[in-house]
Amino acid sequence: MLPLDLIPVEHVQSRILVLRGQRVLIDSDLAQLYGVTTKRLNEQVKRNQRRFPEDFLFQLTPEEKSEVVAKCDHLGKLRFSSTLPYAFTEHGAIQAANVINSTTAEEMGVMVVRAFIKLRQMMVNHKALTAKLAELDARLGAHDEQIAALIEAIRNLTMPDGPLHKRKIGFVHTDE
Repeated sequence: MLPLDLIPVEHVQSRILVLRGQRVLIDSDLAQLYGVTTKRLNEQVKRNQRRFPEDFLFQLTPEEKSEVVAKCDHLGKLRFSSTLPYAFTEHGAIQAANVINSTTAEEMGVMVVRAFIKLRQMMVNHKALTAKLAELDARLGAHDEQIAALIEAIRNLTMPDGPLHKRKIGFVHTDE
């Protein structure tokens, strides 16, 4: 494991997944970040179940497990695991750092929180950018309609209203 001052927030961010509409860290990733084995992390969580309500921690279903293994190359070892992994939300990751009770876990807990905060800020910026693009699209759509109306008006001005009365060229015959 890298020293804590060398671990970029982006490394932690790359481990964060979205499951059931929540951003989570899988137990093996969290254990690696905290410098403990997955077994030890899960033991501490089971001993302190009161500290981990459903919105802090949930166990993956077999379908979710296979989806996560297929998506994330670094979780390939989970394919052969007989147990279903746990997913820790932001609050669950902080709580896990508290129950592990090691300096590394406490320091990495801060890094995990920073990663979640950075992701949240990116989502807000993404939503603002999406709204701005939608506004520009609507404005351009209105301009397209106005340009089409202007072209139609110019066509109407250049085209005569009634049938064309062409003057015949040549001699005029008068019948007398």
